[in-house]
Amino acid sequence: MTTTAERMQIIELVTEAMTAGARQDRACEVICLNERTLQRWQRDRLGGDKRPRREQKPKNQLSEQERAIVLHVANSEEFGHLPPSQIVPQLADRGQYIASEATFYRVLRAAGQLGHRAPSRPAQKRHKPRALTATGPNQVYSWDITYRTPSQRSPPAWG
Repeated sequence: MTTTAERMQIIELVTEAMTAGARQDRACEVICLNERTLQRWQRDRLGGDKRPRREQKPKNQLSEQERAIVLHVANSEEFGHLPPSQIVPQLADRGQYIASEATFYRVLRAAGQLGHRAPSRPAQKRHKPRALTATGPNQVYSWDITYRTPSQRSPPAWG
């Protein structure tokens, strides 16, 4: 879509080319613009974009009261530690329907509550251990404590 300022600039450039002796169809061809589009822009100088804008909200959008109910249920003592994927089925088992699982996620995300919901501590960032550098023999020792299942173990080389 071309903004009104860009349209005005294009009209001025084409008009300048035409006063210098160029034909309108050739000037439009050079800038890859349909001649009819240029004529329409010249007719409606400050018309701008005439497409209708959607101002109304969807009819099935939750009201603020319904959003508050979703947040109240999600933050209640019973469901405060559960994700929406577990809240909605538990409510359905009781015969209650407040909103879909996707709506629960959407409302919680908008409220900034979609992070770690359990009362346990969140994960901590782990740092890579510092590298040890040996400058001589017998300075750095290490062992491998990787757990290997019996099927992964190779037979002993000795005895």
